[in-house]
Amino acid sequence: MPLDVTFTLSDDDLKRFQSIVDKARSALEDQGAARQIEDAARKLIREIDASDLPDFISSRMQKLGVVLDMINDDEWQLRDEERRQVLSALAYLVDSEDLIPDHVPGLGFLDDAIYAEIVISELRNEIEPYEEFCAFRKAEEARRKGRGEDVSVGREEWLADKRAALHARMRKRRQTPGGNGLWHMRLW
Repeated sequence: MPLDVTFTLSDDDLKRFQSIVDKARSALEDQGAARQIEDAARKLIREIDASDLPDFISSRMQKLGVVLDMINDDEWQLRDEERRQVLSALAYLVDSEDLIPDHVPGLGFLDDAIYAEIVISELRNEIEPYEEFCAFRKAEEARRKGRGEDVSVGREEWLADKRAALHARMRKRRQTPGGNGLWHMRLW
C-alpha cells in the first residue's frame, strides 16, 4: 500500500536552493563550467539508474533526463541563454555542499530528488512544449516513413512551424506570473 509523505520547505530552504542557482548562473559564463554541470548531471542520473534506490528518488531523478535531452536537442534549438538558465537550475545536483551528501546510504539522494521535483515544476513551461515537439517529430517521421518518404528531405521545414509555435507558447508562459502559488526560482 503506497504512503504519501508531505513536508514543507521553509523560505530559508528555498533561499538556499536559489543561492546555488544564482552562484551557478554566474559560473556558467564559462563553457567549461556549463559542460561540467551537464556531465555531472548525466553521471548522477546514470548512477541512480544503476542503483537500487527507492522509487520516490529514482523516478524524480530520471525526469531530469528529459531536461538534459531538451538542452542538447539541435532540432529543438533553444537559445544559448535559455540553455544556460536551465543548466544553472541543475547546478545543485553537482554541488558538493548539498544538504545531504550523496554518499550517505539510503538518504544521500533524497535532497537531490526534492530538488529535481522543484526543477521539474519550475521548468514545466519548457518541458511540456519540448515533449510535444518530440511526439510530433516521432509521429511525423513515422507518417513519412509509412508513405515511403525520406524523413530527412525537407525536415527543417516541417519541424520549423511546429517548433516556432511551441517556442512562442513556452516563452509566453514563462513571462506569465505563475498562478499556482508556488515558489519560482529566478531562472529567467
